[in-house]
Amino acid sequence: MTDSGVVTAKPRARLLLAEDEPSLVTTLSDRLRAEGYAVEAVRDGEAALLTALAGGFDLLVLDVMLPGRDGFEVCRELRRQGSALPVLMLTARTQVVDRVVGLKLGADDYLTKPFEAVELLARIEALLRRAGGTVGESNGAASFASFGDVQADFRRGQVRRGGAEVALAPRELELLQYFVAHPGEVLSRDRLLDEVWGYDAAVQSRTVDVHVAALRQKLEDDAAHPRFFRTVHGRGYRFVP
Repeated sequence: MTDSGVVTAKPRARLLLAEDEPSLVTTLSDRLRAEGYAVEAVRDGEAALLTALAGGFDLLVLDVMLPGRDGFEVCRELRRQGSALPVLMLTARTQVVDRVVGLKLGADDYLTKPFEAVELLARIEALLRRAGGTVGESNGAASFASFGDVQADFRRGQVRRGGAEVALAPRELELLQYFVAHPGEVLSRDRLLDEVWGYDAAVQSRTVDVHVAALRQKLEDDAAHPRFFRTVHGRGYRFVP
């Protein structure tokens, strides 16, 4: 607490904000700093990519519509170069396909403009909680798993199928580890959002469906008729190793 009676919080995390709208940069930066975050802002895609790859950040808040490289390109290149930096995408686009594209490229979450500051803060806090530890640490999951022709080493963050390495986005890996830790259980979308993403179950999102679909595409012989990641209609998903 300062002499003026204002409570000051030490920086909880360092955030990189990639946004080209000056008024929004100012508004978001001020609000995030007031919440105790250290914030650095960049205003084009190339700067966002280079700054993120330089390291030192805990989370990237990434607008899709950036000059130069757009947010999709930045996210794709980050993941291609092996960065596991959590990415929260901001987009004015409302079509589901645009959200799905971002998630498939490796974004951890998205938020559609316009949004309330409290929702942005909730999403950031949830992503940072998940990045602060592994699913194995919080849920007692094993560090290694094998099913079918898939071998997963969660400590190293490596997954192989038929001996060939499979590239999983950080959130896909966490979701896989949670499934492995709860074989045979029916896992609702709300439970997965809460346990893997750290959200309150009241938050509505198709994020779970997109990530399950990605796991099926990468780890199933036939994604249309999954053997391991099964849908339980009206209830959620079940992992059957």
